Amino acid sequence: MSFPSHRPRRLRATAALRKLTAEVRMENSQLILPAFIREGISEPAPLQSMPGVVQHTTDSLKRAAFEAVELGLGGIMLFGVPATRDATGSAGVDPDGVLNKAIADVKAEVGNDLVVMSDVCLDEFTDHGHCGVLTPDGAVDNDATLEIYARMAVIQAQSGADVLGPSGMMDGQVAVIRQALDEAGLKDTAVLAYAAKYTSAFYGPFREAVDSQLSGDRKTYQMDPANRREAMLEVELDLEEGADMVMVKPAMSYLDIVADVAAMSPVPVAAYQISGEYAMIEAAAANGWIDRKPAILESVLGIRRAGADMVLTYWAAEIARWLKESN
Repeated sequence: MSFPSHRPRRLRATAALRKLTAEVRMENSQLILPAFIREGISEPAPLQSMPGVVQHTTDSLKRAAFEAVELGLGGIMLFGVPATRDATGSAGVDPDGVLNKAIADVKAEVGNDLVVMSDVCLDEFTDHGHCGVLTPDGAVDNDATLEIYARMAVIQAQSGADVLGPSGMMDGQVAVIRQALDEAGLKDTAVLAYAAKYTSAFYGPFREAVDSQLSGDRKTYQMDPANRREAMLEVELDLEEGADMVMVKPAMSYLDIVADVAAMSPVPVAAYQISGEYAMIEAAAANGWIDRKPAILESVLGIRRAGADMVLTYWAAEIARWLKESN
């Protein structure tokens, strides 16, 4: 049929009709809140490049986790910022280190009412800022890094993490972590693989959030933004190695990758709306160039529409409040 018999606008006529016929919906349980805890601070430290986001103290992190439960969020992803760093990121494998202690504190606060996730990576903990240990000539040593990831994973799981997020893009990281967990009797701890993580200009504000010491770049281990088919290979390898969920990062500039992965993945798909994506919308809204709330909602809805089952976003709590109000 053609016009005038076919009028698609009929189903857009009222808010109630639009809500009834919406193809994609956002639920609070699909949102995951990334959160940073910094060792040695006495009050939350606001991030200049990410308005509204802070580096937490123990108390403020526990409050954020409790609020996440009240709002019905799906989970919280924890990142630690240590007071001291070294070449091997030893603070990351210290059971009393800032991240492992935060995992235990949050788990004690929320129990099983919230999925507690943690970042398995060395970039926050090394004095050179890379996601792995370095060879004498300054290259990232993939296999030596895997040995540390295995130890990190076991300690984080023992601290109470429900889900581990290996984000370093080392070859074989999921297999090594899965084996280490199983050998330690931690077979129920899940792995959310950062399967397709691209090197991106939009990570900039995150470097402030974790006080990154990085010099140089991560192009030898994070994916080339020019590559699409390669993402399928990375995802397939992580699935073969035992990933329980897979992630695409960043999200907004890689919606084609999100859609590709969602179309082939037999496991849940996550996408991470990263710091630069957050900062751009906040900056444009602060200048009056866009309407903040609908822009935020549209940006996350677009990630869901592309196929992500869950979205890591710094607006998770705020969006959840809006969704509760609208319902």
